[in-house]
Amino acid sequence: MVVVFALVALAVLSALVAGNWYVWRRLFRDTTRGPGLVRRAGAVLVAGGWVLAITALVSERTGAPFWLQQVLAWPGFLWLAMSIYLLLALAAGEVVRPLLRRFLERRARAGTAVEKPEPVPAGAVAAAAATPTAPQGTDPEPAAESPTEPAPGSATPPPPAFPSRRLFVSRVVGGAAAAVAVGTVGYGTYGVLNGPTVKRVTVPLAKLPRAAHGYRIAVVSDIHLGPVLGRGFAQKVVDTINSTQPDLIAVVGDLVDGSVKDLGPAAAPLAQLTARHGTYFVTGNHEYFSGAEQWVEEVRRLGMRPLENARVEMAHFDLAGVNDVSGEDEGQGPDYAKALGDRDRARACVLLAHQPVQIHDAVDHGVDLQLSGHSHGGQMWPGNFLAAAANPTVAGLERYGDTQLYVSRGAGAWGPPTRVGAESDITVIELASRQA
Repeated sequence: MVVVFALVALAVLSALVAGNWYVWRRLFRDTTRGPGLVRRAGAVLVAGGWVLAITALVSERTGAPFWLQQVLAWPGFLWLAMSIYLLLALAAGEVVRPLLRRFLERRARAGTAVEKPEPVPAGAVAAAAATPTAPQGTDPEPAAESPTEPAPGSATPPPPAFPSRRLFVSRVVGGAAAAVAVGTVGYGTYGVLNGPTVKRVTVPLAKLPRAAHGYRIAVVSDIHLGPVLGRGFAQKVVDTINSTQPDLIAVVGDLVDGSVKDLGPAAAPLAQLTARHGTYFVTGNHEYFSGAEQWVEEVRRLGMRPLENARVEMAHFDLAGVNDVSGEDEGQGPDYAKALGDRDRARACVLLAHQPVQIHDAVDHGVDLQLSGHSHGGQMWPGNFLAAAANPTVAGLERYGDTQLYVSRGAGAWGPPTRVGAESDITVIELASRQA
């Protein structure tokens, strides 16, 4: 097992080094004429960016002083996002590079053909020979001095140094790749900091009585309050949820990345959440990195009701919640029998469970609808392909037998405060009765 881990770590490290060398080569070595300040600065930027990124991740996981986490998080996590899109953009540039070089070569050949002198007719040569010359022994009239020629004794100015065709192509492709990466990360970061959008989804439930038709549950997951997203972001999330005027609010895990001591003030706006039938909370895997027991007590103090492997009988359906699977290491994992074992299966049941993989246990226990998060919808393309490999559903509504699963893309972001191709959202689930 240790050998396998070492081999995987070595492979990851090798890929990381190779990728960064490639980025440095295409952005700095291939765009300069020789060794110098630009190449050295590029090496410092690429290597230093990754040092910041890794240090930011380690400081968050090890509970370093919160001020240090905040100092490292912004540059470190943003470089992490930038490096991904620089690598992708430069790789795409490899397709453009030969096409641009070929275009320039054809243009150069066409220019050479235009500048080639026309042949002189034979008659013109004979006429030139018949032109009288100056008498022998006399000096010809001196020609007027060209104004463009340098004066006697002056130095001849060197011709302008134009970049070679290869250097020009490298600069164009490298500059375009950098612009695309900066624009992509900038737009994706603005989308996160601007706050989540509201998504509305109607979910029909066969067992839901007519009286509950149109019941609205606001689902929010993966807020990820931490060294980057703080109190201001929490207030945006609260205002967005309250604006939907839901009947019930479900917070389905990964609320925070840090301790209650560090993030208690940032989470304070959550006390303003308002719904007719209250706000309910279940743990996510990041709560178990941050002190789950303390956060359960904190959310209770903020007015939310934690569902720790528990169930509440609402007027027209059962609402249940189970702990995240990460809690198993602390003896606090999901307990479906405790939450669902003795319920009346004639009633509709909505289950709050952070990870989509928990759907299989939900099916076994006759749940009608599971509400989850965790995947972030992939957060940054092409991360959606990795998310699809780890989750049965990455985002949206899908059916598994008689059970439906809805996966939110989440309100915040983990690591880089950036989303690309996976816009953050708060989903209002409107339950529909087939009897209506």
